[in-house]
Amino acid sequence: MNVLIIPEDFRKDQFVLKPIIERMFAEIGKPRAKVLMCVDPLLGGIDQATAWERIEDILEMYPMVDIFLLLVDRDGVKTRRKALDGLEAKSEAVLADDRLLLAENAWQEIEVWALAGQDLPKKWKWADIRKEIDPKEKYFVPWAKKRGLLDEPGQGRTTMGREAAASYKRVLSRCKEDLESLQTRLSEWVS
Repeated sequence: MNVLIIPEDFRKDQFVLKPIIERMFAEIGKPRAKVLMCVDPLLGGIDQATAWERIEDILEMYPMVDIFLLLVDRDGVKTRRKALDGLEAKSEAVLADDRLLLAENAWQEIEVWALAGQDLPKKWKWADIRKEIDPKEKYFVPWAKKRGLLDEPGQGRTTMGREAAASYKRVLSRCKEDLESLQTRLSEWVS
């Protein structure tokens, strides 16, 4: 099974997304799934990542891919899920029955999935992190800085992405609206 993650911008997101999605596939009984990151074309943000023309190009460029996962930030945009549903519906018209595009929006940013695997300061409330429109700036960067991770590839995302994958059940329990939902939908399609 070949899986292609389509992020807003792979240059940093890959360090969180790849280990978490690999673990997700192991959890749904597909530990040998080949999980790749879409690096060509480079999508430069949410507008490009959610443009149907760009998505359609990617679907055509990668005929060997079974499952496409469009994973973007919610950024506090309440209509983001509706837009992603529209992209999924359009993809059904162009993909064969044995291929799938699923889209999910991280609340509020991909970095929150990495934070979900951390033992965070007790003064930080998980509900506040999930609601924060800019959790990367308010929580992720300060935590990466405190841990001395800002100089690594991905500015803390490499280490924290791996740690999130290692504590995957905790991450799922903290990210029900997005990550757990994605896993449920994937599991249903795979079985």
